[in-house]
Amino acid sequence: MCYGTELTSNAVLAWCGEIGVEWHYIAPGRPMQNGYVESFNGRMRDELLNETLFMSMAHARVEIAAWVEDYNQERPHSSLDYETPAAFAAKLDKQWPASLRPTGSATQAIASTALMRKTTARL
Repeated sequence: MCYGTELTSNAVLAWCGEIGVEWHYIAPGRPMQNGYVESFNGRMRDELLNETLFMSMAHARVEIAAWVEDYNQERPHSSLDYETPAAFAAKLDKQWPASLRPTGSATQAIASTALMRKTTARL
């Protein structure tokens, strides 16, 4: 587990406790203990965050959503034998008996997304 604020918020802690997820923190300064997350973070930073000047929160949300869509739906991943994550997940889902297939994640929303507010554009 990383120490980023998004992973230590009260809403995330409450949700994990509700569904029985245990917390295991990585040692400070040891990113190799969480390699797949570090790999994703580095790829997102290199391909999107370092290349894009977001003009507003709405613009950031649109650009990030498009990048995530491409990453999960269009781009083959070598770690998945060159399948997209969506195709890999669909194939995996079919291997489970119907009674054991996941139907979703959280049973109810325990936090809402940040509200969009009108702001003046900053240049």
